[in-house]
Amino acid sequence: MSLLPFKNKVPVVSSDCFVAHNSVIIGDVEVGSSSSIWFGTVLRGDVFHIRVGARTNIQDNSVVHVTSNKYPTIIGNNVTIGHSVTLHGCTINDNSLVGIGSVVMDQCDLGQWSIVAAGSVVKPNTKIPSGKLWGGLPAKEIRDLNDGERGWIKSLSSKYVELSRQYLNI
Repeated sequence: MSLLPFKNKVPVVSSDCFVAHNSVIIGDVEVGSSSSIWFGTVLRGDVFHIRVGARTNIQDNSVVHVTSNKYPTIIGNNVTIGHSVTLHGCTINDNSLVGIGSVVMDQCDLGQWSIVAAGSVVKPNTKIPSGKLWGGLPAKEIRDLNDGERGWIKSLSSKYVELSRQYLNI
């Protein structure tokens, strides 16, 4: 893994995190306990800060960036960020999922227990209420989440914590 300081800001990654060897974490970034940053992922906190909560997984080839001196990227606890997702200057609240290949833009706020469907684009300034499924290009509300989907979000977080522990023991 590469932890790169930028302008005297050094990434802070909890000691029990898995960070893949070819991921890059730059500048003003903090990653919480039992989280995982997977292969090819970049967290670039060079022009504002990034905060990642506990038990959150950011999957392969994702990019997390910020809006220069305006909007940080904040990712809560128990969040799954799918493969090849781009997050830019947004907030993803606890117990949520952003599906594979999605883009979430500046000043978006994804409420708790919500899902952005794979391949969606969430336009700037979009506020997604808690407990909703959104999808499409541009993303729009589809419906309320059901109990099965809430359970899936919870199980994904736990599965990635366990998988990351296996990688840490290699």
